[in-house]
Amino acid sequence: MIRIDLQSVVVLGASLAASFATALAIRHLDGGEPALAAAQPERLVVAPASASGTATQVVKGPDGHYWAQATIEGRAVRVLIDTGASVVALTRADARRLGVDPEPDAFTGRVQTASGLARAAPVELAAVSVAGARVERVQALVVEEGLAYSLLGMSYLGRLSAFEATPAGLTLRP
Repeated sequence: MIRIDLQSVVVLGASLAASFATALAIRHLDGGEPALAAAQPERLVVAPASASGTATQVVKGPDGHYWAQATIEGRAVRVLIDTGASVVALTRADARRLGVDPEPDAFTGRVQTASGLARAAPVELAAVSVAGARVERVQALVVEEGLAYSLLGMSYLGRLSAFEATPAGLTLRP
């Protein structure tokens, strides 16, 4: 059951507005479409497996954003939960720590970040989890430079059965 109330809508709207205002939502440069929706379709097929685990609550940070400690490829990564991002987007530094280090010729995509244009490499992550909510085979981008922090986007969130914003936090339901 998904509960929708005015507070949830306002909180989610504020979160989305903040995401867009910081210009960190990844967008396709040619027409404003999501970067991965058209960039490399043959590499972007979302695995049919659904999320597993238990529901979890992500507490809203003092800055009004939803920050989470995700486990990606078995290692902890601090991420901003960003419903405006089409996919999980990793900074180059986070990707390297995870053992994900695309070759230079893999950076075939171009994305807009807060720092300007950047090249990005599509990758598939074996598993991404936030507390008890786990999703396997998650499509992602490694952004070569210009991304301040990694983003937990819709390639993860869209595979959950639901996510709900409340004044206190964000509930993720596998």
